Amino acid sequence: MPKSSIKPPVAKIIPHTLEKHAHTRIDNYYWMNKRENPEVIDYLNQENEYYSESTAHTKEFQKDLFEEMKARIKEDDESVPYFYNGYYYITRFEKGKDYPIHSRKKGSLDAKEEILFDCNEMAKGYTYFNLAGLSISEDNTMAAFGIDTVSRRQYTIQVKNLVSGEILPVKLENTTGGSTWSSDNKTLFYSRKDEVTLRADKIYKHKIGTAADNDRLVYFEKDETFDVSVYKSKSKKYLIINSSSTMTTEFQTVLSATPDAKFKVFQKRTRGLEYSISHFGEHFYILTNKDKATNFKLMKTPEIATSKENWVDVIAHREDVLLEDIDIFKDYLVVSERFNGLNTIRIMPWSGKGEYYLPFGSETYMAYTTTNLDFDTEILRYGYQSLATPASVIDFNMKTKEKTVLKEHEVLGGKFNKENYIEERIWATAKDGTKIPISMVYRKGIKKDAKNPLLLYAYGSYGVTMDCHFSSVRLSLLDRGFIYAIAHIRGGEDLGREWYETGKLLKKKNTFTDFIDCSQFVIDQKYTSAQHLYAEGGSAGGLLMGAVINMAPNLYNGVVAQVPFVDVVTTMLDETIPLTTGEYDEWGNPNRKKYYNYMLSYSPYDNIVAQDYPNLYISTGLHDSQVQYWEPAKWVAKLRVLKTNNKQLYLDTNMEAGHGGASGRFEAIKEIAKEYSFLLDLEGIKR
Repeated sequence: MPKSSIKPPVAKIIPHTLEKHAHTRIDNYYWMNKRENPEVIDYLNQENEYYSESTAHTKEFQKDLFEEMKARIKEDDESVPYFYNGYYYITRFEKGKDYPIHSRKKGSLDAKEEILFDCNEMAKGYTYFNLAGLSISEDNTMAAFGIDTVSRRQYTIQVKNLVSGEILPVKLENTTGGSTWSSDNKTLFYSRKDEVTLRADKIYKHKIGTAADNDRLVYFEKDETFDVSVYKSKSKKYLIINSSSTMTTEFQTVLSATPDAKFKVFQKRTRGLEYSISHFGEHFYILTNKDKATNFKLMKTPEIATSKENWVDVIAHREDVLLEDIDIFKDYLVVSERFNGLNTIRIMPWSGKGEYYLPFGSETYMAYTTTNLDFDTEILRYGYQSLATPASVIDFNMKTKEKTVLKEHEVLGGKFNKENYIEERIWATAKDGTKIPISMVYRKGIKKDAKNPLLLYAYGSYGVTMDCHFSSVRLSLLDRGFIYAIAHIRGGEDLGREWYETGKLLKKKNTFTDFIDCSQFVIDQKYTSAQHLYAEGGSAGGLLMGAVINMAPNLYNGVVAQVPFVDVVTTMLDETIPLTTGEYDEWGNPNRKKYYNYMLSYSPYDNIVAQDYPNLYISTGLHDSQVQYWEPAKWVAKLRVLKTNNKQLYLDTNMEAGHGGASGRFEAIKEIAKEYSFLLDLEGIKR
């Protein structure tokens, strides 16, 4: 434990009055939202120094954990090649290097390797580097790509001539990083962000060989609750602009062969109508919630008549099955569904005969279609993993039903055997009677004697499903006696769309009470006790952490909150902050009093009171564009003043990174080692 002589920093108090709906709040730490203010940087550095000094006794353990986790990783690894438009594409890593190398081989895996991008070379001189949005022209001669060197998700798009190897001088600034080529191989469509809010609000068209200043604005999204993106249909026939908000979507299309023609609205936006489109033959296939299809259904419409009155059912709506996605092939329709919280993959021949589901035997797994760019094939590529089973990439012949495991993630070191672990799915009962699934994994031999340390993880927002993925770094907890569990709480879409709808807006508190009820359940079942229970969540999951420690602080010995969204009301009232207006349908618009009052009743920062709080490790990034660094900084400053015990409270700010943390694969592991050493130290585990 930290030495008592180390004193935490005390943030200065400058009262700032915030008024809304005839209600007044005093924010003593509002001054922290000035990123360029030297006093702000000084405070963050003081908190970092306090964290570093207080945990100096764990530094060697952190290094050992890092080396242990790194040793399980195959450093000279590569992806399973996928074939697209005449080339095999491969992403690989070399031993000792942080970043990927993107390459391809023409026609055969025995062909000479062509290096497209060596991110290790490109990252030199930067403390953060991310390459995204790799897009190859149809004639295979040009590659567009986006680069972010700050970690605010503002990418600069450039183009590489793959014949000459030259990177063209033009730079397309302040973009999402994604782009798509038209069929003429010289017109590139991309989305650009608003300079202040970072909302993707414009689609531009760039002609190769011209200056960026000459790029033409194709579409401007005026509605501040919508984002826009652009992509090409798998059939390559259409370029598609997608405008989307939390509850509503709208698409526009143009033939890829005529990029200078005007985009045509597919189906004009109607509030509450969500749909997505895929092209096949002479039809578009539409995944939609039309006609109150809460869990979505599949419809189709002719290319020449795309408005919703022409849509007809292909797969009807089902109350107990969530329709998540489709993959279209020449002879097969592949449907990704979710039943009782579990993934299913349904194979449907276009002939209408002999449909079937892929068999999966576990209750704590995830299965998902992966890179299926080839249209004319009988092979479906999908992935499978579970809490105790490393990820596999599988090619499945939909005609013969033969399965080929192309690769299973290697766990090096010779110590891992999945037979040494038990996976379970249990069901807690929420206070309103709803059954909440909890997935867990632990080493064999653990007894239900209430003495086991248990880390309970959850997210619970945006309809994001927390599937049961494998993690080799997590073994460092499991092999030291921890139980790892995921609470599939409302606010996610784990048990269907209604699961999401009952955990948002004016029902958001279900997310928090579900987590508390799951916590109490694992205690009641003697998997653990309050002295050994830990909680973890990031971003909106950090909001969850902030809410539950206000509501039930005595349930947890320690909590890890990564880049936490904790100052809900102030942030949602500030329309200049990235993502705010686009999230009114998730949290509510606090300019309306009923939403203001409801948000205020759970906002973690606003509800800190004088009480005992658990041990807390809180991380953030100075350049975070999703959750601004000042939210956790203010939260910690206020907690320091009001908490009534001497338990640990750490703010760890990455001064070089943003929402996703460090960019290199090994630097990211160092951040996990910090979190694990915090938890293990609380359990008295030193090695």
